Amino acid sequence: MGIRRYGRYTVETSHEDKVLFPDVGLTKGALVDYYDAVAETMLPHLRARPLVLQRFPDGITASGFYQKQAGAHFPDWIETTRVTKAEGGHQDLVVGANRATLVYLADQATITLHPWLSRCDRPDHPDRLVFDLDPPGDDFGAVRFAAGRVRELLEDLGLPTFAMLTGSRGMHVVVPLDRSEPFDDVRAFARAVAERLATRHPQMLTTEQRKAKRRGRLYLDVGRNARAQTAVAAYAVRARPGAPVAAPIHWDELGERRLDARRWTVRNVLRRLGQRDDPWKGIARRARSLAPARRRLRDL
Repeated sequence: MGIRRYGRYTVETSHEDKVLFPDVGLTKGALVDYYDAVAETMLPHLRARPLVLQRFPDGITASGFYQKQAGAHFPDWIETTRVTKAEGGHQDLVVGANRATLVYLADQATITLHPWLSRCDRPDHPDRLVFDLDPPGDDFGAVRFAAGRVRELLEDLGLPTFAMLTGSRGMHVVVPLDRSEPFDDVRAFARAVAERLATRHPQMLTTEQRKAKRRGRLYLDVGRNARAQTAVAAYAVRARPGAPVAAPIHWDELGERRLDARRWTVRNVLRRLGQRDDPWKGIARRARSLAPARRRLRDL
């Protein structure tokens, strides 16, 4: 057992030598060390947000599970927020509050953190809009193409855009919002943008939900833009071989030949952050209303 202290918080870690990623020998202790090291960069993207925890107590080769309700055994200093469930009742979800929380959750074999797209004080009003872009097959070039076209249209509409490799298969293109609109309106706008892009590039992009009708085209997925939906956290580890990380990128990196969804891992992303600033640094300060963009889209 180890003891880690963070101001007035103490985290007791256990079984740090347990291997969670057998292919690279990554242990739970190494996972804890990673979240400890990346906390300063990661926390601005987690603070004040409800979290869904993806845990793998027996490592990624065994079945994991998603945890919403905060564990009864969690220490009382772990911040939680009470949210209403769609089917009635409520749940108390963990909030991404501080470094000690990240370390504690990692010691619970939480490999991936999935935050809401809204913050605790206004759960029905998102502060981020997400386009989820996964390739129709194994060709990451389709993702590059789609991300570039999403960015071009959104910026033509006056909206700032931020990109992230998901660490899984594709990319997220994110727009920071001023929280002036509810989820339904934000999703309707995202769907309208996706439909415009599919009309412009019918051979490459589609909004067809049924896979059988996509015919090899990339699906412009806007389904995450709904209350209680989540998107993988920036710098979260993914439960895949090699311990890849969901890594924000600068737009000028989109054309790099080595780029793919799992380009960055636990073993190299900290070095990257030592060489370049977080591409999402200050994202909240770029928040915008969708109202002007909606008018511009109608006028196109």
